[in-house]
Amino acid sequence: MDNDEDWNAFLRDHPIFSLPKSVSGPTGKGNNSLELSINTLHHFTDLDPSEDAPTPSGRRQVMVIKDADLIVAAGSEIRIASLGDSKLHKDSPKSYKTLHTPNITFEIHSIALNPNAKLLVVAGAFQVAVIVLPRPGFMKLVPQVVDCKSIQIGQYNHASNSAAPIAKVEWHPWGEGGTTLLVMTTDGKLREYDISVDTEEPQQVLSFVPEKRMNSFIAEDASEREVASFTLGKGHADWGPLSVYALMRSGDIYAICPYMPKNASIPSSYIHALECFVHAKQEFLSHSVINASTSLSNLYDYQHKYVSALLKQLPSGTAFPASSQFFVLHPPTTIKGSPIRQGPFLLQPSPKLLDGSEGGDATDLVYLTFGTPSADEEDEGKTERLGVVLITYRDGKVDVCLDVEKVEAKWEHRQHKNNDLPMLAVYETIDLGVISMLKKVTSTPSGPSILDLVDGNHPVFLRDPIQEETVYVYHAFGVHALQLGGLLQTLAAALRDDSSNAGDDDLTSAVEKSGGTTVLPILTTFSVERKCSNPVIGVAIPNDVYLTYSIFILTSAMRVVCFPLTLRSELDSANEPALLAVSQTKDDFAKSLSQSVSTPLDGPPAYVSLLTEPFELPAVLARQNGLPSNPILALPPAPQDAKSELQLTPDTLRYLGTTFERFMNQIREVQLAYKAAQRRAELQRQEFKRQQETCKEMLELIDRLHTSRQATTRAKVADTQEAQKDLLRKEERILRLLTKTASPELSEHETKWFQELKRLQEEVIGAGRYDADSLEARTALLRRDLNRLLPNLRELHEKEERLKKKLAEFHQSLGVSQAFEFGERSNAERSKISRLETDIQRLAERLDMSLGRPPALHETYKS
Repeated sequence: MDNDEDWNAFLRDHPIFSLPKSVSGPTGKGNNSLELSINTLHHFTDLDPSEDAPTPSGRRQVMVIKDADLIVAAGSEIRIASLGDSKLHKDSPKSYKTLHTPNITFEIHSIALNPNAKLLVVAGAFQVAVIVLPRPGFMKLVPQVVDCKSIQIGQYNHASNSAAPIAKVEWHPWGEGGTTLLVMTTDGKLREYDISVDTEEPQQVLSFVPEKRMNSFIAEDASEREVASFTLGKGHADWGPLSVYALMRSGDIYAICPYMPKNASIPSSYIHALECFVHAKQEFLSHSVINASTSLSNLYDYQHKYVSALLKQLPSGTAFPASSQFFVLHPPTTIKGSPIRQGPFLLQPSPKLLDGSEGGDATDLVYLTFGTPSADEEDEGKTERLGVVLITYRDGKVDVCLDVEKVEAKWEHRQHKNNDLPMLAVYETIDLGVISMLKKVTSTPSGPSILDLVDGNHPVFLRDPIQEETVYVYHAFGVHALQLGGLLQTLAAALRDDSSNAGDDDLTSAVEKSGGTTVLPILTTFSVERKCSNPVIGVAIPNDVYLTYSIFILTSAMRVVCFPLTLRSELDSANEPALLAVSQTKDDFAKSLSQSVSTPLDGPPAYVSLLTEPFELPAVLARQNGLPSNPILALPPAPQDAKSELQLTPDTLRYLGTTFERFMNQIREVQLAYKAAQRRAELQRQEFKRQQETCKEMLELIDRLHTSRQATTRAKVADTQEAQKDLLRKEERILRLLTKTASPELSEHETKWFQELKRLQEEVIGAGRYDADSLEARTALLRRDLNRLLPNLRELHEKEERLKKKLAEFHQSLGVSQAFEFGERSNAERSKISRLETDIQRLAERLDMSLGRPPALHETYKS
């Protein structure tokens, strides 16, 4: 493939995307079972434990990319192909390998790679298994089937007929060795399995749905006790990474904190940061003017005990500011109480309902944090305190919430009773257009409504592995891209302004001016003609340097669609409000600076450019993400007994008219953008011509300054210098006359001062050349005596050092007589040194000099 390689052309007829035998085989259900329509809606809504249908309701993710390998699940079969080898060997036939896993006999609905990409978890509607992936080089094997080890997980909990359906499976990023698997079932049980320890019994079990008490009645909906999805919190110096959020089908969100794997690998920097966070909470509570409640004080004490137990598990030498390393830690056992379920979260203000919808069931949530990678740690710490929670529903609604009050660790204790519910600030509500799209299709008067297809929709989030501000939502009717860059940049700028003593009104106005989330529909799978859709069952984004940055989308009909993506730097986002705010701040600063400086002298007028404002790229041409401006159609395959030509119906005509109108509007916008670019280019040409003429005039002026005007100026400068010299001479004569007139003779004090200066000169230099009593001669004599004594002093110092070494070596072995003799010798040497010092002091007194403190050698002898 070329540099601009088209993955669509390469993967369109790849055998890895062939239909499974359960659909295309002799006893298969046919292609109609893969599409969502009124006739097949019961396959998406009814869940039968005895029959694991190919497309049951719930999460679907059957395609992942491991380095340069593409892994696809088709039915109960795992297929793997190397995209890197296909890229290098273009002419080689397309092929794939099948992983031989006899333990897996169920229909695979979702797959996920562990953090080190060596294990693959596969989940069906009720069963879970883990596959050990083959090593690199498997494509060189001759057989098409590669034997792999596969282990079923928790058969007692998930493989029975009475087991609850699986809502989601996910690997914990802090599990030791990447072997910690989290399995959430719809009954609210989150089970933690450590593959390296035990594959049958979970290490820990968290319950998000309380058990019903006997002989009690609670008026609640069944959707309030059914979990739809879960996610892990994020953060750097708070309880975010130790938090788990669960989403109920009713839309309620609950959290449990703290939670960490039984065998966790946690960076030491996070533990130290969490300790500082808890300590700061305690300090603030102790110095608070308002009397804190006893329950809050006890809660912080429990948090401190928890963090202290984690710190004790760290090895010595890992205290701050040592470099951060990952260490194996275990949940503390010092606190007997279990973490309580916090929630439901209050969504303030209440999310809006979509027009034409009564509110669908919630399907998925994701927790995001943001921070500028190039920013310094101080600014990053200010912005990463704020998390973003996205919630999606069956009717295509997405709620964007801000986690302004992060949850903290709480345990079951009678002194910790706190009925305050956590809160999420609802920033905006996004409509993916599912309801409006289905409303355009005419339903049969006697049949069910086409809006019933919403019951089979299950939107799922997928985060971009490279650009964290981009999130993809794929569902039964297509794929949408949510770009949160503008929103996050605006919030970050607002937080920085708020931290710099800005008012609350400024923060509120900055948030209100935000453009919100950018929604881009990139793929649609709904056929207006046939009133059916092939749901998207897999989305993958390569994160390998040898593959292009693209997005791979797979539908239930095993049709793959690829879009090349564009890496965007933060400085390239010209339409982000934060950068506009920064530029406005710079302009205001420049204006204030120009007003504060002094007014320049009058002179020629400043050059005024025709380009008063920078050119802004039109919105229709400013698409830098590489995604198409209009969603690509990925329609279901037409049945074999149907006619090949398109059947015109009012719905198809209405759809074609709407699409034609949208294309015409875009063509008109492109034409207007082209004309604006032409006008700008013409204006730039005129400005360039003006600058050339002005530059020519400046060059001519510089040439005159270098030739004729330079000679004239030099002559003027020479005349001015001569005139200045004459003025100085006149000034000196006048000053002498004034001095003679004012004081013709020296005063008494001046005479005494000059005599004193003469006396000091004679005392220092001497009356004559051979004056021995001058200070200069006496200093020279003292220097000669000092140079004569220095060699003896150095020799004594060396002897003393040798004596010290001998004393240190033979101190333990000296007898009484030897020590006595050694002491006499030392006293004799000390008396010699004392006499020498006396002579030097006497000599200094004769020379009228002051000596400093004796050398340290004398002090050593005394000791």
